[in-house]
Amino acid sequence: MVLLILFGFIAGAATALSPCVLPVLPIALSAGATGGRRRPLGIVVGLAVSFTFATVALVYVIAALGLPGDLLRNLAIAVLLVFGICLMVPPLAARLEAWLSRFASRAGVAGGKGDGFWSGTAVGASLGLVYAPCAGPILAGVITVSASQTFTAGRLGVALSYGIGSAFVLYFLMLGGRRVVAPLARRGIGFQVAMGAVMVVVALAMLGNYDVRFQNSIASDLPSFLVDPTHSLEDTAAARSALVDVRGEAAHGVGGRAAGAPQPAEGAKGRLALPVLGVAPEFVDNQQWFNTPGDRPLTLRSLRGRVVLVDFWTYTCINCLRTLPYLKAWDERYRKDGLTIVGIHSPEFPFEHDAGNVADAIERNGLRYPVAQDNDLATWNAYGNQYWPAEYFIDAQGRVRYVHFGEGSYGEKEKVIRQLLAEAGHKVSGPDSGAHGIAPSAGLTTPETYLGAARAERFINPMLSPGLHDFGNPAKPPADEFAYRGKWRISLESATAAGGASLDLNFGARRVYLVLGSPGQSRTMRVLLDGRPIPDSLAGADVHNGVAVISGQRLYDLVNLPKVGHHVLRLEPETGISGYAFTFG
Repeated sequence: MVLLILFGFIAGAATALSPCVLPVLPIALSAGATGGRRRPLGIVVGLAVSFTFATVALVYVIAALGLPGDLLRNLAIAVLLVFGICLMVPPLAARLEAWLSRFASRAGVAGGKGDGFWSGTAVGASLGLVYAPCAGPILAGVITVSASQTFTAGRLGVALSYGIGSAFVLYFLMLGGRRVVAPLARRGIGFQVAMGAVMVVVALAMLGNYDVRFQNSIASDLPSFLVDPTHSLEDTAAARSALVDVRGEAAHGVGGRAAGAPQPAEGAKGRLALPVLGVAPEFVDNQQWFNTPGDRPLTLRSLRGRVVLVDFWTYTCINCLRTLPYLKAWDERYRKDGLTIVGIHSPEFPFEHDAGNVADAIERNGLRYPVAQDNDLATWNAYGNQYWPAEYFIDAQGRVRYVHFGEGSYGEKEKVIRQLLAEAGHKVSGPDSGAHGIAPSAGLTTPETYLGAARAERFINPMLSPGLHDFGNPAKPPADEFAYRGKWRISLESATAAGGASLDLNFGARRVYLVLGSPGQSRTMRVLLDGRPIPDSLAGADVHNGVAVISGQRLYDLVNLPKVGHHVLRLEPETGISGYAFTFG
């Protein structure tokens, strides 16, 4: 947690030097240029405190009331417009200043008198509410995840350190800005009106989503870990293959060997060379366990003497779902011989934190082996994991002997299981499990994409940003691209159908999957392939007579073609259905 707090401070300082500081900087320079020497300090203190409140308390309230996720952004725009207009009209500015002074006096301070610290705090408090929604995709992603989890002092500390980091940089900007702005301030009303005009222009730019477009254009040239440290870890087949090529590692199915993990070479009598890669970390900070006696937690220490396969997965990940038939077969075949499989459910989307949704997924997929909820990614981080799915093979002494990321290499993995069981003295006789499942199709061209504004790619629609949009009737999207039609409410993580909504995708694949949900009630979605209702012979398991019934939040199987081909799919969801991410196979 100390490292997270330190990272929050550094990230906050970096944010204060990024484009998202533009809405705040004119106000901070203007306010910091007047009053006593302690006024800038008051501004940054007020900003840090109110910013922390906005990113923690307000987000939880908004989530609890089911209010739109872009409410904070809209509030920021309104505050900017009000402050800007007031500064442009001197009589209004005087009234606002008088009101703030009375407010400060009632709070037990000097109403801006003296050294100006408390009056600066009042200004900083208002800036914090403006700054919070403008902090870009990184902070927005953190807020979204935090809103779906329980409140802890640690999360408060991270949010506060982020605000302090930003305030620290702004403080020094104001100290330098006083020297620049002070001569201008002597011109009085003219400078005040100019600052107000800048605020109004910034608010109008935000209203038109130009700030998001500007940040996205900047972000496209930055390293991914700076833009989005919570980026999707479910890489496409093409991306993973490219990583394998760069590292000079051998590809195994869709996935690839972990960076630095040695190749298990064939030894004497066909045995694999399985070096000790390290002591396996314990399962830590899990929320709930399933398929254990009394749903009690397991520990690796209690499993000593048995071979353990730890599988990191999440129930909306198609790559993970395609590995489950193999895991189930191995569990059935080798459990009595000394194998324990432990699924670590590490969620990507907020709704995947819900224990009821996880329980439904376990039942739907027929899993009998133990599964732990890892909502805070504590066990994920203990293993230094970076992928879905990821499998760690642990011997009877609690040591990691083999690691595999992604799909594939099932024959090799079963051989590892049998060898580790034999090393532990367990008798393994008889044939292999005979496990089989669906493999990803060779020749697919369309990579996964997200529907929310934070990570949407390859959409032809302009200004794809949070809010309610009427996209009209755009042209057919080019190959491997997507197009919204009609009205959609776009959030950072999802898109929800409004009036006359539809979605076109020009895909090159055999199978099409989409994470969907319809909170509160079941709704229907028409599925058309190349302009006609998709026949059952080409439809996925969740589509019948050209219609999919959407209820729970999960991965839906929409298209299942005989072979990979290029087609145009149109989805026509009822109002209220939300989409999250496409994957292809």
